[in-house]
Amino acid sequence: MSEFNLNDAAHLVAVADAGGFRAAAQRRTVSASALSEAVRRLEEAVGARLLNRTTRSVALTEAGARLVDRVRPALAEIAAALDGASGDPARPTGTLRLNVPTFVARHVLPPIATAFLKRHPGVRMDVTAQDSFVDVLAEGCDAGVRYEERLALDMIAVPIGPRRQRFVMAAAPSYVAERGTPAHPHDLLRHARIGHRFVGSKALAIWEFERDGAVIRVPPEGPLVASTFEMQIAAAIAGLGIIGHFEEALARDLASGALVPVLEDWWQEFSGPLLYYQSRRHMPPPLRAFVDFVKSG
Repeated sequence: MSEFNLNDAAHLVAVADAGGFRAAAQRRTVSASALSEAVRRLEEAVGARLLNRTTRSVALTEAGARLVDRVRPALAEIAAALDGASGDPARPTGTLRLNVPTFVARHVLPPIATAFLKRHPGVRMDVTAQDSFVDVLAEGCDAGVRYEERLALDMIAVPIGPRRQRFVMAAAPSYVAERGTPAHPHDLLRHARIGHRFVGSKALAIWEFERDGAVIRVPPEGPLVASTFEMQIAAAIAGLGIIGHFEEALARDLASGALVPVLEDWWQEFSGPLLYYQSRRHMPPPLRAFVDFVKSG
């Protein structure tokens, strides 16, 4: 193997993340030709082709994907160590990248993020809302927010937002007057159900009820399936069907009477969301500050 240049490896990761030389060059403020030369040197150093190039696309080869997977954490560690050595821990600077579910982005994170950014004006927060579980490091994020059942075992988790939540069922008064009120989850099969499709994974959210060790799952089938909460709630208020959602999302409409509770005895309670991140000695200062802020709240 020829001499390995770590900066060339960083350029390769940038090209892989951006999906091309031009976009990567803009992010790293270098020329596309400089990036191409860096990848060529790296391929010569490792003795293998790392990118497949066509006139329309750039993609990692199998060897390139293996190399990127191995060097990405090392590059993150080096960046974090340099930040920690040069920065003031009391005044962190830099970008904090988070990957969170769409519900958390709408109903949990906004007040926390606002208070955190006011306390730490040197930090910029970059939030991606996505419902599918992802490798936060592979996605270029510092941390994520998910619920307990979807956490990887090698992650550190810190509660963020409400410690307990409920999944509630509701319908418009006009719907209940016309179709009646279900008394048991099995009755939902005779009703119109407004469905939610997760952003990113495109999977349908299945309504789940548990009592005395028995679990009942009901697929939401009806006049509307949407990935946006606003459309689902509007459809429920219009009397198109029963909606199942986080209590926080329906609280205002339940309080106003635009929606009325359904199957209240079967509402499910569960643990709130968790901020999770990979265990490592050198955390980027923005992430360390955010973890400390969340813990203090």
